[in-house]
Amino acid sequence: MNVFAIVLVLATLLCALVAGFVFAFACVAMPGLGTLNDREFIRAFQVIDRVIQNNQPFFVLVWAGSALALMASGVMGFGQLEGLDRLLLLGAVVIYIGGVQAPTIAINVPLNNQLQTVGADTADEAVLAKAREAFESPWNRWNVIRTLLATLTSALLMVVLLRL
Repeated sequence: MNVFAIVLVLATLLCALVAGFVFAFACVAMPGLGTLNDREFIRAFQVIDRVIQNNQPFFVLVWAGSALALMASGVMGFGQLEGLDRLLLLGAVVIYIGGVQAPTIAINVPLNNQLQTVGADTADEAVLAKAREAFESPWNRWNVIRTLLATLTSALLMVVLLRL
């Protein structure tokens, strides 16, 4: 197995882990949190987000590593693959960076940061309701988009691996 194949396997694994992470949020975490009242919802999300934003090492390794490994495999694969295989790999890179990583940085993280400013323990009900309304629907919509595109990326990478 050459270096390119190893990096591609690593990228596939890490992207699949990210797909599973956002999938779990879409199917389990957010629907569960959605059953809570505004104060409980905001407080629970803040606690979860704080673990992530405090640079939980395994999360950082998987999240950042997925983008780095995928971009590295894209660069290496551009010179080693041709035709459909090259297109599948480059498509996976574009879809993942543009459809998973970019929305995370541009939309989901700013929404998380905005929610972190809400005093879940001290704010009145109107403030909590407004904060949740501004957060929950757009965050969930973009998380579903990230889930679908991370899953598509993982599938494309698996196809490339099977064709090596």
